[in-house]
Amino acid sequence: MSEIGYMLTDPLMQRALLAALLVGASAPVVGTYLVQRRLALLGDGIGHVALTGVALGWLVGSTMGLVPVDALAIPGAIVASVVGSVLIEVVRRRGRTSGDLALAIMFYGGIAGGVLIIGIAGGSSGSLMAYLFGSISTVTTTDLVLTVVLSVLILAVGVGLRAALFSVSHDEEFAVSSGLPVWALNMAVAVLAALTVTVAMRVVGLLLVSALMIVPVAIGQLVTHSFRRTMTVASVVGVTVCVTGLSITYWYPVSPGALIVVLAIAVYAVVAGLHPLLDRRRPTGDPHPDIPNDVEVGATTAEGDCVR
Repeated sequence: MSEIGYMLTDPLMQRALLAALLVGASAPVVGTYLVQRRLALLGDGIGHVALTGVALGWLVGSTMGLVPVDALAIPGAIVASVVGSVLIEVVRRRGRTSGDLALAIMFYGGIAGGVLIIGIAGGSSGSLMAYLFGSISTVTTTDLVLTVVLSVLILAVGVGLRAALFSVSHDEEFAVSSGLPVWALNMAVAVLAALTVTVAMRVVGLLLVSALMIVPVAIGQLVTHSFRRTMTVASVVGVTVCVTGLSITYWYPVSPGALIVVLAIAVYAVVAGLHPLLDRRRPTGDPHPDIPNDVEVGATTAEGDCVR
């Protein structure tokens, strides 16, 4: 049997590859909305808040005498990240603090709270390293089931409500005038971002999860100008770099999360370098395809006639 065959029949790698596949597909979906809303760093803010949730889960597990002691770390991260994302959205919309200040407060408060609470729970800052940088080799069957459920939920909402979520992300005032439930949709994006952070925590870590959400979207924007196609390309790139990076770590002892992010950035660098050449070869499209002749319309408008 070939080495690839051994890898595919290894139960540990099977769980890890499935987790990487799901995370690579779902994270860029949410990232597309965050980029559209100019909140690319929201994932970082939520990731730091999730660290406090990890420590709280560790503390509760230690108090209850659970084995392993971090059995409630991921549920704690889910609760903390959802609460944190909702608070960020509330502050951004109604508070006097601007969005970037709210994110900064979450950044520092989240990581400080995590380090403080993990010490109270009897652990150390080193206990958080697997969550900060990812540890896909420790993915258990329970973690995998949770990843599957959350990833399916993220994809179902992110793709199923794409038209409404795009409208809110692109032009909130237009969405309000159209009668869309803007508040609920904004909260949906915030909660999806929180769930994505916790889903990707085991694969790339809390410190690098934002890169997996944003870099594939940046690649998609270079090769297409359509929101739907950008999301599709981003998901394909996410799956490719996650599976490729994880497969490489089967033979070489390097950090999977770091390698996945480096591969994504490398793909972006290559595409960005080729983009001017590809863009030059692309035929110039009609900016107003619904108007038969732009020149005639422009001339008519210049003469004072009204174009309806």
